[in-house]
Amino acid sequence: MAFMTYNRCLCNGALMMITLYGIPNCDTIKKARAWLDKHRIDYQFHDYKKDGITKTRLDAWCKELGFDVLVNQRGTTWRKLPDNAKENITKAKAINLMMENPSLIKRPILDTGKIRIVGFDEKQYQQIFK
Repeated sequence: MAFMTYNRCLCNGALMMITLYGIPNCDTIKKARAWLDKHRIDYQFHDYKKDGITKTRLDAWCKELGFDVLVNQRGTTWRKLPDNAKENITKAKAINLMMENPSLIKRPILDTGKIRIVGFDEKQYQQIFK
């Protein structure tokens, strides 16, 4: 079980600041938040629509995770983009598209300060917070 205090969590022996990135009306975000709440894991929610996202953070995530992992090419926002916006995607183009359309960023992104995980997988969350 995790020890919580002021948006910090003792998980796997390390003190972590937990941030969950996404948009509140996303079903996957709702599942991740419900799981964190159920397991009494304190976290801060970063709402892309209200809080935005910086180019610096997206660049760092792209370097770590790959822009192809971050861009949700199966969602409605992607399908609504003009064809020329979806062609010849580079890291720079992906970052610009995600900044203009935060709904393009796969959700959620869980940031423990040490690792970032894209998507919600209950077993993966259990492993992190054991």
